[in-house]
Amino acid sequence: MFKKILIANRGEIALRVARTAHKMGIQTVAVYSDADMGAPHVLACDEAVHIGGAAAAESYLIADRIIEAAQRTGAQAIHPGYGFLSENAAFADALHAAGIVFIGPDAKTIRAMGSKSAAKDLMAAAGVPVTPGYQGEDQSLSVFTAEAERIGYPVLLKAVAGGGGKGMRRVDRAEDLADALQSAAREGASSFGNAQILIEKYIETARHVEVQIFGDGRGNVVHFFERDCSVQRRHQKIIEEAPAPGLPANVREKLLQAGVDAGRAVDYRGAGTVEFLYDGGDEVYFMEMNTRLQVEHPVSEMITGFDLVEWQIRVAAGEPLPASQGDITENGHAFEARLYAENPANDFAPSIGTLSRLDLPAAYARIDSGVTQGQSITPFYDPMIAKIIVHGTDRREALSRLRVALSHTRVAGLETNASFLHMLAAHPDFIEGDVSTRFIDQYNADLFPNRDIDNFAIAAVVCAMESDAIETHADFQDPWTTIKGFRLNDPDQTIRWIEWQGAAALLRIVAHESSTEVTLEPNASAAARRQDTQGGPSTTFSFTHKKVDDLLQITIDGITRKMSTARHGGGWRVWQGGHHDDISEAAPLIGDTAGQTNDGTLKAPMPGVVTVLMADLGVPISAGETLLVMEAMKMEHAIKAPHDGVVASFNFNKGDQVKEGDLLVEFNEAT
Repeated sequence: MFKKILIANRGEIALRVARTAHKMGIQTVAVYSDADMGAPHVLACDEAVHIGGAAAAESYLIADRIIEAAQRTGAQAIHPGYGFLSENAAFADALHAAGIVFIGPDAKTIRAMGSKSAAKDLMAAAGVPVTPGYQGEDQSLSVFTAEAERIGYPVLLKAVAGGGGKGMRRVDRAEDLADALQSAAREGASSFGNAQILIEKYIETARHVEVQIFGDGRGNVVHFFERDCSVQRRHQKIIEEAPAPGLPANVREKLLQAGVDAGRAVDYRGAGTVEFLYDGGDEVYFMEMNTRLQVEHPVSEMITGFDLVEWQIRVAAGEPLPASQGDITENGHAFEARLYAENPANDFAPSIGTLSRLDLPAAYARIDSGVTQGQSITPFYDPMIAKIIVHGTDRREALSRLRVALSHTRVAGLETNASFLHMLAAHPDFIEGDVSTRFIDQYNADLFPNRDIDNFAIAAVVCAMESDAIETHADFQDPWTTIKGFRLNDPDQTIRWIEWQGAAALLRIVAHESSTEVTLEPNASAAARRQDTQGGPSTTFSFTHKKVDDLLQITIDGITRKMSTARHGGGWRVWQGGHHDDISEAAPLIGDTAGQTNDGTLKAPMPGVVTVLMADLGVPISAGETLLVMEAMKMEHAIKAPHDGVVASFNFNKGDQVKEGDLLVEFNEAT
């Protein structure tokens, strides 16, 4: 067995590998970039080596520096985690040449499966069913146009070296094919150093199912049953479960056998995942094999009781498989929800910032996380904050536990998908296991409801305001600041302003002996200008409250709810169960243009790099056409025309770095 291993990754997977290695009595070495100095995975390891700048291309993707770090510290093996160099055959070859063990499959297997096109050919030859499509060397638009016509729209474009939804585009119409092909190729080149694309039939109501396999490199391959990863955004998984719900017995048998056959076809060693599309009937189609540990591997661990990281280390050290297929049995059901720093209401755009509050439900779930409160989510890496993993005796129990765990998840300082995940886990069709890769699109209206901020949220913010005022003046005895709203022989009265429906609204707060009375007066003039009837008359309600541990217990009209608040942006974030509301402070003179930029300007939604300028200066553009493309957090973001008009100027060139809020384009509306 190894005495010391180096972990060539970061975040939650690096922390997970370190803990498993320590449990096995193995010392660990972390590597870290400028952005990860002092990160949890660095602190958890016995040694740490700095390998470069914050960008992955300046640190985690530089194989020579990682190999040098292993040699300097005497590490005998390297665990690559997932992402970065985990599926890089050249890296595996370089480790072999340096006498360092790669904890993963051999380079030959990685090469065979690293190209989606070559993998499909190999699997077809091994009798594994594959999706209809084209994966040839000719990458011309004319060939892709002909192939799309042959297999029929909609089609799916994929980067042949891709993964995690990068370099993947759905195309529904022939006129969109050229732009989608260029965009997928750019993203493939940027993310994987390979711009080659394949095309395949897009199966409308497909489910994404996959088999967790493990091999010893000597022809022995076992499976850990299947997972369902159908619910996705941007072709990336957000909730996974094991086993797959409602899978017919004959399909399940076919699926598991195909997964094992795929592993044997390449004499697989280590942990791998064979991914399939299930058409809802009797057929499954091979998509790809990921020659590494997957982000969602914990659900397979939860239903089988085995530690897949420990298996990886033992097999890499030359030991046989720790158990045979007959020893691997299934117990109950498991879910994993990926908590991301992103804004679901803005097409799941990544969010960056400091985690000013991070409460993860460790009392209710297994939490795999590589960040802590006070740490920043940067634009350099994947925006995942944590994985929330639950297990139950059956699917309904596990799903109930997931909802409870999500209702105790509290994050402030940036946007997250926590409330969206809770909404998804509570959707009736998801509860019934009626899922597909189009679930979010299909139930968009249910998952993104128009939700009014209620009186409980306003009451919680009033309490937060009062608490802030007390803390601010705790050490200052001036009565004119410490006695707010003081009136002789009358209750205390306070006036505060919040942003309400895009305009300033007045809160009149009267503190009675046993309750607090609040009157909300919307900015009627701003509402009238918008012809917004919701801006209407004022409303008044009373509430009582008390602090119970770290929660507010608020009662209105005989109904009591437990609430939680935290400072967020220019105001407060208020949690009620699995949902949150954001209420901002406002200046009294704020109008209905607050928060907007001047007409005709388009700003960067986050830090990134300008990759393509799509429009010509002075040439008429229609609303919705792409003006430029920027890349941030490993994804492309199209900046589109807000209305018909012309580009007056681009303020940045291709390759320029931009900051969040930078003015990218000056755009003049058509007259």
